[in-house]
Amino acid sequence: MGSVFAVRPGGGGMIDPEAKVYVVDDDEAMRDSMQWLLESRGFAVECYGTAEEFLAAYTSDRPGCLLLDVRMPGMSGLELYERLRSRNYRLPVIFITGHGDVPMAVSALKKGAADFIEKPFNDQELADLVESSLQHDGEARQERRQQESASSRLCSLTPREKEVLGLVVAGKLNKQIADELGISIKTVEVHRGRIMEKAGAGSLAELVQLVVAAEGKQG
Repeated sequence: MGSVFAVRPGGGGMIDPEAKVYVVDDDEAMRDSMQWLLESRGFAVECYGTAEEFLAAYTSDRPGCLLLDVRMPGMSGLELYERLRSRNYRLPVIFITGHGDVPMAVSALKKGAADFIEKPFNDQELADLVESSLQHDGEARQERRQQESASSRLCSLTPREKEVLGLVVAGKLNKQIADELGISIKTVEVHRGRIMEKAGAGSLAELVQLVVAAEGKQG
């Protein structure tokens, strides 16, 4: 089965082929301009005139990035960003700002926004920011899938197997594990074999990587 990610021509990172650039701006002319620019560069684009419309339509399983105007009637761009964070949506956000909005955009960056770009912006700069954000989103989603897969496989272990796994990852030898748990070395070997089989790991290094990935999900 092939990779679910694609490399854009000229780009260096992985982008989900289903990824879209979501543009939220109350200025219709600005929306149309950004849509034309980005589609001419090969990006799929979806536009919204209000933050409320986007919030009602978007779900976290949809990959991409968000181009978001800071100032809009009704819910502002910053308010939408806070709503997305409260729902634990991790879509990268690029704020579009006027000169007077830069301090607000900087504040959003400190809270985890991907970047901001000031009007009037350079077309290439915007395209580069979008490409970088899509790559980041694709890589982050791939990592989360790996973490979920690792966590799922390790959840199938019995309590005793989890004990043995913890000691194996801590670098204990079979004899040390047997002494610590009060079981025979043969039993430790059986547990290790079952752990490797359930985890789908071909080596101790792979097993350790799996544990690290699962701990990343829990974190």
